[in-house]
Amino acid sequence: MNKFINRKKELEFLEQKYKSNKAELLILYGRRRVGKTELVLKFCESKNYFYFMGRLESKEDTIKRFNNLFIEKFKDSSLLNSPLSNFDAIFDYLVEKANERIIFVFDEFPFLVDRFPEIVSILQDKWDSKLKKSKIMLVLLGSSVGMMEKYALDYKSPLYGRRTGQWKLDKFNISHLKEFFPKYSQEHLIYVYSVIDSIPGYLNLFDTNKSIWENISEKMFSKGEFLYEEVEILLREELRDPSNYMSIISAISGGLNSFNEISQKTNLDKTMLSKYLGVLEFLNIIERLQSITESSKDKLKSKKSLYVIKDNFYDFWFKFVYLNKQEIEKGNKKIVDKIKRDFELYVSFKFENYCKEFLENKFFEEYSSFGKWWYKDNEIDIVALNSEKKKILFGECKWSENIDALEILKKLDEKTKKVNWFLEKRGEEYVLFAKSFKKKLNEFNGKKVYCFDLKDLY
Repeated sequence: MNKFINRKKELEFLEQKYKSNKAELLILYGRRRVGKTELVLKFCESKNYFYFMGRLESKEDTIKRFNNLFIEKFKDSSLLNSPLSNFDAIFDYLVEKANERIIFVFDEFPFLVDRFPEIVSILQDKWDSKLKKSKIMLVLLGSSVGMMEKYALDYKSPLYGRRTGQWKLDKFNISHLKEFFPKYSQEHLIYVYSVIDSIPGYLNLFDTNKSIWENISEKMFSKGEFLYEEVEILLREELRDPSNYMSIISAISGGLNSFNEISQKTNLDKTMLSKYLGVLEFLNIIERLQSITESSKDKLKSKKSLYVIKDNFYDFWFKFVYLNKQEIEKGNKKIVDKIKRDFELYVSFKFENYCKEFLENKFFEEYSSFGKWWYKDNEIDIVALNSEKKKILFGECKWSENIDALEILKKLDEKTKKVNWFLEKRGEEYVLFAKSFKKKLNEFNGKKVYCFDLKDLY
């Protein structure tokens, strides 16, 4: 059974809007499987509400479902003889019923807009003339981030300026992974994070009573399973023709991280490639990284950017499922053994991101920005900055056992001298992450050292 975990801030936001007792038009959006519907239904518990999900169906069927919903909710038998016949009538009916606090949830709003574009203008008109004076709380949900931005949030949208609040729902914090998998070790929680990230809909698909490799094998490498074709389904939902986008993601996932490398691999026109990369960034599938100490001005014109896959589920799918689809389709049972050989190296890179998120949780009051630093052949896994106090934190992540902290610190110390950021005036700290250490240190050359192993991360 699915567990409802966390979402405290989101529930507080919705509750605050509910208690305003004024008309509210809220936009709640985010990628598919992130838990929007579950969140809203949890919020609506014990409240007076409607729930209506958009479908790919005819207008007649959609309006019929509205009528059936109203008949059931209000026991209004008059609608049996004189049903509402269009969207104008539906919104007018809502106005009549909104003289007391009532929540109306439009789930998959982009489906309705895609099928019936006029619904946006009708809603705008009814909001301006009637609904904004009522006690309705209208919540528009959508999984197509591009569609929600275009039809509900963009300044060109008829709804622009009408919304009273919006919330982009994101994946879970890594701290909640153990609530889904209380029997897993910290190492296996990091495996989960590396494969399906911390996306609620995917976490619920893994069986907490099965081993991590049983889950990966059954859910990711079995034809017909939900996660096997999920990436292609998601891309088709957001993009008219995902083929070029898939080529780009595949190139980045394969280790080609600079613009020129991606361009050479995909043979795409550079202007079009820039556009495609921008769309993938907007969808939070990829991320454009720059060395953390570059100034904002330099970052805008920097040619040193690196593109990485931001979404671990996409990265794992392109690295291990997409490249092995032919073998999976043939039913090759040994494919998992082949993947296991490369998996630890893949996890070592994901471990850096996990540690960065851990630091952001733990040191959010001490440091305001967290990222990576590189210059020529030198690279530091994690760097955190506090510009106000001129403090800098240098971090290295080692996905290995029995690490010699002193040896790592000596090498790290040499690299820090090349980081040109308040070089003569700054305060420095160090942080090391590993599966385990020979011996933890808390000081090096008079500077504070933090050593976190898997037990600390748990």
